[in-house]
Amino acid sequence: MAAPVGNQFWKLRSKHGRDKLFSTPEALWEAACEYFEWCDANPMIEVDFRGKDAVEVKLPKMRAYTWEGLELYLDIHRLRDYKTNPTYKEFSPVIARITDIIYNQKFTGAAAGFLNPNIIARDLGLADKKDLTHSGGVSITIEKDAGCDPIAD
Repeated sequence: MAAPVGNQFWKLRSKHGRDKLFSTPEALWEAACEYFEWCDANPMIEVDFRGKDAVEVKLPKMRAYTWEGLELYLDIHRLRDYKTNPTYKEFSPVIARITDIIYNQKFTGAAAGFLNPNIIARDLGLADKKDLTHSGGVSITIEKDAGCDPIAD
């Protein structure tokens, strides 16, 4: 049975929308720190075989911090939208701090060789670009991945 045409039942609601998942920026910060600790305590495991007898070896590999991983861990969708939504203005500094931590962890992990530099460079938007202009006025942009020099290979 459908609601009557022209009804105003929605005005009877005591509140509109759902409650915030995190009531304070401090609660969000604590949850993000818990995710970072979980990532550090649960590295990816690579199974390799070493030596002439091919002995199985399990090697812990660094788990990259990601926004998607954080959102899955916290069971929240589009957490980054808190940064631009005026309703969540007080969360903006915490979101910015989380963004910086994720960026720094990926960058330093890739620079140290713990994470794949090509994948992380693409994810972080890092690229080595060269703009070339031909005498005929044609302009081309050559883009190569960080850590991958096809000329030197």
